[in-house]
Amino acid sequence: MPGRYQAKISLTPPLVEFLSQYEIYGFRDNSEMVRNTLQRLREEMELQSLRDSADLYEEIYQGDAELRELTEAAIEGWPE
Repeated sequence: MPGRYQAKISLTPPLVEFLSQYEIYGFRDNSEMVRNTLQRLREEMELQSLRDSADLYEEIYQGDAELRELTEAAIEGWPE
């Protein structure tokens, strides 16, 4: 299959049992279930990283009065 690679992974017995139930969750096979789950985990981790970054920027912004004044001055006169 072009664009797809095989990987050998070790799973605990409860995960093997969960994976064997792929049809119950609407997947064609256990590989599709793993790909879907990994993609969802990747997206969730990327979203969390963005949230962490936004929190850090907010913390910096809130702690820097000069930066807040500069921002306010820059947006003065902009349409709402």
